[in-house]
Amino acid sequence: MEKIPFVYGKIVDKAAFINRKEELLRLQQNFSSLTNTILISPRRWGKSSLVKRAATLIEKKEKKYRICFIDLNNIRFESDFYKSFSEAVLNDTRSKLQDTLSLIKSIFKNIIPKISISPDPNSEISLSMDWQSIARNPSEVLNLPETIGRRKKWKIIICLDEFQNIGQFADSVAFQKKLRSHWQHHKHVSYCLYGSKRHMMIELFSDTNMPFYKFGDLIFLSKIKGQHWNRYLQHQFTRTGKKIELDLADKVVQLADHHSYYVQQLAQIVWFRTDKQCSDKIVEDSIEALQLQLSLLFQQITDKLSIKQINFLQALVNGEESLTSRAIIKKYNLGTSGTVIKTKKALEEKEILDLLENQITFNDPIYQLWLRNYYFG
Repeated sequence: MEKIPFVYGKIVDKAAFINRKEELLRLQQNFSSLTNTILISPRRWGKSSLVKRAATLIEKKEKKYRICFIDLNNIRFESDFYKSFSEAVLNDTRSKLQDTLSLIKSIFKNIIPKISISPDPNSEISLSMDWQSIARNPSEVLNLPETIGRRKKWKIIICLDEFQNIGQFADSVAFQKKLRSHWQHHKHVSYCLYGSKRHMMIELFSDTNMPFYKFGDLIFLSKIKGQHWNRYLQHQFTRTGKKIELDLADKVVQLADHHSYYVQQLAQIVWFRTDKQCSDKIVEDSIEALQLQLSLLFQQITDKLSIKQINFLQALVNGEESLTSRAIIKKYNLGTSGTVIKTKKALEEKEILDLLENQITFNDPIYQLWLRNYYFG
């Protein structure tokens, strides 16, 4: 069977990496010059794939570079951060077992970690540390990549995904100050910090009162333009013996609102339903199938919303613009202008809405379609 030509829900390889030439070049330049980078976009827009692609290109070109990936998605406590940070740095910069043990012994003077290493050379290092010792001596952990880079004459790129989660730590601002006070002095290391909760990331890096203000090059990832998607969709159909006309490829992109994850998912459904030649009916049936496929999830999301929040979404779906006007507030029973502002803020925190270029948008374009066609329809 022909390999499915569309990829979503995981890091894409070179073949499925679409455009992003400017962002990719900028990220590579930042990595090469050890410039700190902050990358912000809504969920499933391809941040992780972009970072991974830039890292792969740098490692191929520059032999003295080491890339370290750390996912903070399930990290909720400062102590967990130190453990994950240390293990990731040691695993991604390790060489011979004896050298690694000697390095750990020479670096950790005040913290005595318990080390678990399997004889298998491909196994990962696991550390167990005393939280109180780290709290008294965080420098040994936070300076770990700089120490390794200086000793081995390497340049190390630390990529921290879902970085906004540190904003949920107890005494988060104090922890952020601790991180910056160490990381800003590093000469052999740069940090690529990215996350999918835009409002939280913006608060961390754009607020003049926050420790990470002006920490590095701030990149807001935009949607991939239609012509790039259209070319990709047509190519993927053609190389698998099928055909989709330009207008229908563009329709797939428009229905998915250029959302990287959903363009790939909807294109896959269309591809499965196409024997040789795609038709408008196939695209229409596919978008309906996708909405129904996600209907239970969307219903659960909506059931957790308040009446005011649901009414606010209905106003948006109906194309209303002056959401704080008396007429709209009365028409949709939104309460007061103050309530409207609070409702919008609550929906943004729930990651249902986002503010892009001073325009309120849905983070999930298929949820917006489902609301229009099924819930309110």
